Amino acid sequence: MREYAVFALDAQGHVTTWSTRAEHIKGYRSDEIIGRHLSVFYPEDRASSGYPNWELEQAAENGVFVDRGWRVRKDGSRFWAHVVITAQRDTDGTLDGFIKITRDESEAQQQRQRSNRRFTDLFELAPVGVALLDSSDRVLDANSALCALVGRRLHGVVATELLHPSDPGGGLVPRHGRKADAAERHRRVLTGAAGEPVHCDVHCAASVHDDGEPFWLAMFQDVTEQVQRAEALHHRATHDETTGLLNRQGATELLERELRDGGRELAVLFCDLDNFKRINDSLGHDAGDELLAVLAQRLIAALPASCAAARLYGDEFLVVCPDVRACGGVGQLTAKVAEVLRAVIPLYGRLVSVNASIGAATAEGRATARELIQAADAAMFVAKKGHGRTSRNGPPVPAAQLSLEEELRDALACGGLELRYQPILAEDRSITMAEALVRWPHPIRGLLSPATILPVAKRGGLLPELDRWVLRTALREATGWHAAGWQVAVTVNVAGLRPDDPCFAEEISAAIADSGIDPRRVVLEMVETMLVDLPSKPRAVMRDLARTGVRFAMDDFGTGYSSLARLRDLPTQIVKLDRRFVSGVGTDPADLGITRAVAELARSMGRICVAEGVENTTQFSLLHHLGIDAYQGFLFSKPLPAAEFRALLGESPLPVPAA
Repeated sequence: MREYAVFALDAQGHVTTWSTRAEHIKGYRSDEIIGRHLSVFYPEDRASSGYPNWELEQAAENGVFVDRGWRVRKDGSRFWAHVVITAQRDTDGTLDGFIKITRDESEAQQQRQRSNRRFTDLFELAPVGVALLDSSDRVLDANSALCALVGRRLHGVVATELLHPSDPGGGLVPRHGRKADAAERHRRVLTGAAGEPVHCDVHCAASVHDDGEPFWLAMFQDVTEQVQRAEALHHRATHDETTGLLNRQGATELLERELRDGGRELAVLFCDLDNFKRINDSLGHDAGDELLAVLAQRLIAALPASCAAARLYGDEFLVVCPDVRACGGVGQLTAKVAEVLRAVIPLYGRLVSVNASIGAATAEGRATARELIQAADAAMFVAKKGHGRTSRNGPPVPAAQLSLEEELRDALACGGLELRYQPILAEDRSITMAEALVRWPHPIRGLLSPATILPVAKRGGLLPELDRWVLRTALREATGWHAAGWQVAVTVNVAGLRPDDPCFAEEISAAIADSGIDPRRVVLEMVETMLVDLPSKPRAVMRDLARTGVRFAMDDFGTGYSSLARLRDLPTQIVKLDRRFVSGVGTDPADLGITRAVAELARSMGRICVAEGVENTTQFSLLHHLGIDAYQGFLFSKPLPAAEFRALLGESPLPVPAA
């Protein structure tokens, strides 16, 4: 039970009355204290500072003064007191004295101190971060656990400075009129000692200081490991293990989010690899998985940043484009993805050609993720059947390309192609070489040239097969020339058979051996851009073939980006000057200068220089004076069927037509 001392003071602060309770609390008898100044009840430092008189002045001015603080008993002991001083005045307002009530709160104070010590100990020992915040989010105090969590001292720091950039933002202290005793729990992201994100469950509760000022108690529980485990589990559930792409579940979740957001033209491409089973059957499922992983990386590298790729099942890929208009439209995106999935991939010592059929669908009305995928799948099925790539919202893309690929494949298998031979003349106009050029007598489109055939073969993955057919057919024909006494070399363009193919030397040697031709009568033409990027091993393969007599020609020289050092190192014996320089040699000084430089460069490096596209006597005369070694063009002959070319060989050397 708390005790009260009630006594009176005169206007100067001297004790005028005393009570038994006052004697019990203060220790003074009435005869010992009456007449003495109230400063006797204060610690010496307070008394000497004039604080007792200041209290009386406050009470006189305001009518009442309330205070808490240490007071002193007669024996010198201290106690914690709650003091109320009330001014007493006469009817005319004159100050008559004061009534002072002193309550002993020592026990309550001791309890508060013990409670504060326990709170302080618990505050520091708590294994979670704890902070006291004011209403402005400023840290009033923080325990060691929280300081260690963020790697810094926190007193006086504004709490929002501790948040990681990935945090959703906003202060830690609740706003907007929340109840003062409200407790909240929410997830926030702090910045760790090394700048890493630290995910915390934050519990906030309101409290009040002794002076009545509100503050917030916040507890930070580090849940980073749980978050990372959950993210890892979610990643495993939504991503394909083989390719690292989204799986069906991940793609569905992404589509559902995009459909909820709305406002953009969402498109989905369903891609199915053609004849993928043959790879698993021939090389095994590990090889098939490796191919899928390579294609996945190609997709990741080539797709716009806004798009995402997924692998659904087996050899099925899905591309999700949130805003297809920003990517050039459905047709352009489909063409880009088709180009990415149309490739020749080195795999287990082989070059594997792959293609994909693609169906596209765009979101309409209230379409669901499942409906979008099904629509794109259906469009892909139409493409697979040979009707072209199609969209759910528009007419099919023309099927001409796919039809031509199929027809070209049949022509290769059934002997539906032909070769023409265009002579290459030496300086004395004798036929020294002949270039084999493919023609396709199409039953509907007529005779098709390489300008049409090669792009179809490239897109259909048929270039290697086309090269093999041209090479073997040309070598068999040239063997007949030699048997008839004409020592003319045959040149064959190769684009699908590449020196960096592990089987390149084997295929070339086998074709030469099967035909029985002298290797010295075989010239393989390759464009400049293919040759300059060759690493050392394929160049060594070319040198080995060159030692048997096979020669290599750099076609379209001057249109690529080869350096003199690269040209010097390449095992090429023939340089073919591109026709665009030849055509301007009589009219454009720049073309004339380039031609002269190429001729001198070839001569200095011991190469034969062949000018392509010679069409008039002016060009021939200038090229002859510049020191060109050989000539090819309509001035001498167009490409001829095999029988007509044989007849032309009998006329060698050829006359120069009149101007």
